[in-house]
Amino acid sequence: MTDVTAEDTEEPTKPGKMGLVMAVLLAVVGAGTGFFLASSGKVPLLGGKKTEQAHVEAAGHVSKSYADVKVVFVDLPPVLISLESKRGTRHLRFHAQVEVETKYQTDVEAIIPRIVNVMNSYLRALSLAELQDPLALPRLRAQLLRRLSIVSGEGRVRDLLVMEFILN
Repeated sequence: MTDVTAEDTEEPTKPGKMGLVMAVLLAVVGAGTGFFLASSGKVPLLGGKKTEQAHVEAAGHVSKSYADVKVVFVDLPPVLISLESKRGTRHLRFHAQVEVETKYQTDVEAIIPRIVNVMNSYLRALSLAELQDPLALPRLRAQLLRRLSIVSGEGRVRDLLVMEFILN
């Protein structure tokens, strides 16, 4: 028979929890270092603070796009919409201007009646509750801008500026 020694009967040693503790510690240190670098601006690609040069370059890019393109503002006639509510009839007075490139000014001015028609149709479809929502104006502006872009042709209307939005 074979001799069984004490060495043969011992179970293999289990690794301690030291490896797990080290992994967690390294993860915490790595996350802290990454957060510090990102928030201090040392690594700007991770969303840290922009350097002064990056702000100047960004501002220069925006101003170049407007400097290269000449724009005009075409005034649209004010629109008065009647809205029914539980307390009676309320009115919305809406006045806007559209920003267009100079080369498209006459094209957009020629279709002002169609633009007013689209604005009337959209505004009349809204309920009083929708207009009283605090986010109503940005939503309304975006919806109208999209509709005006479709009516006038893609790329002709650059922006819609709300000059008057009175609900009484």
